Amino acid sequence: MKPRDTISAAIQVARAKGQPAIVAFMTGGFPDRTSFAKHLHAVADAADVVEIGVPFTDPMADGTTIQRSSRAALAAGTTLKWILAELAAQSPKPKAPILLMSYLNPLLAFGLDELPQAAAKAGVSGFIIPDLPFEESADMRAALEPVGLALVQLVTPVTPPERLAMLCKASQGFVYAVTMTGTTGKNVAVPEEVVEYMQRVKAVSPIPVCAGFGIRSREQVERMGPAVDGVVVGSALVEVLERGEDPAAFLRGLKSG
Repeated sequence: MKPRDTISAAIQVARAKGQPAIVAFMTGGFPDRTSFAKHLHAVADAADVVEIGVPFTDPMADGTTIQRSSRAALAAGTTLKWILAELAAQSPKPKAPILLMSYLNPLLAFGLDELPQAAAKAGVSGFIIPDLPFEESADMRAALEPVGLALVQLVTPVTPPERLAMLCKASQGFVYAVTMTGTTGKNVAVPEEVVEYMQRVKAVSPIPVCAGFGIRSREQVERMGPAVDGVVVGSALVEVLERGEDPAAFLRGLKSG
């Protein structure tokens, strides 16, 4: 099984149990670098997939919570190189597949020649790159393909039908269905049109679909659950870590039963 296939498999296992998979986002090196490994294992024990954010100075898709965590992580010296070294040193490895969410600049600075092997060695299964349009992604896809790493595509409520089908077909691991236009962190009430949009994505996607941006509560997960394969929980989890609370307990509380 290629690393990217472990992402889809983990989501499908969770979905087969009757609940959407939990894709848990945490910022690399936050709330501090010394506790990162401990928090990573706690999150991986409770979630089905873990998404680690590479801190960046201009996180255009992220709301204030993740911006704040990125600033703190950068101030503490967290880099992509440090995150990959930390992941490579993990023994035992985290239970859940790991994705890196990074803007393009840190990846290009690291170097596309070295990135895929370094990521695979660290146990990374794929990447989410919010500021990399599909039309400009050929070099990244070509770099990741030989080691079997996923490049997850994002779609939004305003993605036209033809483009939606194209992005779903091109995505690997899962399709990231953004619940709204705008940035992360807002609380989504999950109106009927959002559920219908998720159903549209599901209808054309050959791989699992996960909803993200603004997922904070068990009620939202239950409302979204029938329409998707998984949900991405980001800002709410970062705030749990920021407050020094138990991330695993929070994540388990999102699932009913």
